[in-house]
Amino acid sequence: MTPFKLMSKTMKFVWLKLGIGLAITVVAALLLALCMWIGGAFGGIGTTIMFCIWLVATNKVYQLVMGYVGYMIKAGHVAVIAHAVTTGQLPANQYEFGVQKVKARFAAANVYFLVDKLVTGSVKQLQKAVGKVGDALSAIPGMEAITDVLQTFIGIALGYIDECCIGWCFLNEDKGAFHASCDGVAIYFQNIKKLLKSAAVTTLIVILATAVAWVVPFAIMMGLANAFDWSATVAVVIALLIALVLKAAFIDTYMMIKMMYAYMQVAPQTEITFDIYGKLCKLSGKFKELFGKAESDSSFRRVPEPAMATAAAAYSAPVSGGSAFCPNCGAKSDGSKFCGNCGNKMY
Repeated sequence: MTPFKLMSKTMKFVWLKLGIGLAITVVAALLLALCMWIGGAFGGIGTTIMFCIWLVATNKVYQLVMGYVGYMIKAGHVAVIAHAVTTGQLPANQYEFGVQKVKARFAAANVYFLVDKLVTGSVKQLQKAVGKVGDALSAIPGMEAITDVLQTFIGIALGYIDECCIGWCFLNEDKGAFHASCDGVAIYFQNIKKLLKSAAVTTLIVILATAVAWVVPFAIMMGLANAFDWSATVAVVIALLIALVLKAAFIDTYMMIKMMYAYMQVAPQTEITFDIYGKLCKLSGKFKELFGKAESDSSFRRVPEPAMATAAAAYSAPVSGGSAFCPNCGAKSDGSKFCGNCGNKMY
């Protein structure tokens, strides 16, 4: 299935995102009209104060609703897309499948929020680390504009990689959520060049589509404002809300699916190098925190992997002069000179 076909087959999630976004917009518009009416009774200062109150209240409500409901919808959609890309088939009941996957994988919403927050923070910090190469070139005359364009491109192209990492987490149910997410970020970083290449055309499409999503609502709302003698400020604010809803429902969803499709093509064949975790811990404090959570996962202790075990040995406190984890099998040390699991010399 192509990314476009995947989106068309999972439009239920898109319509749900759009419906919630438009519902918030309608409520916000009604509250804005009420605030403007109340503020108008006290003159210009009253209008300004009520507008500021509306702006803060609307922002808080939007963050509250989309920060929970929106997150859960996105998580369910990611689970469905990850399944479809890797198996070539879509579940019969997408909503039920998505909900079950999220509950089974993260047990509670707060666990998902924490994993998503750490993955997103890790990805952003790693993007900044990659961008430092461009900063070094900015000293060359005429290169600053080019590096700015490249930074913008990288930001757009890889801004949806956190969903890919979460998708990888859904596919690796034999590992803990933090452990699988660590692997997902590592896979992204090892394949960053391939992912950038595959995202080149998509990024241009997103830029153009975003421009349309901004221009059309503004043109319509300003036309209505002129026709019915509405406040230009109100028209601009409503147009902005509509543009954000359209972008989140259609453009962001397509880009997410496109990037997940590219990611899932390379992820299963990627062998995580033994030193990647140590490198990422040095580059990103958020990844180091995510890695610390992975160490406490039961799967991490039960089925240690060479790469993860090596990183754990490097970033854990020493025990009795040696590593906290066996450099051979990755088992946690009990402080003895020899590993209690494989007999390897610890120090």
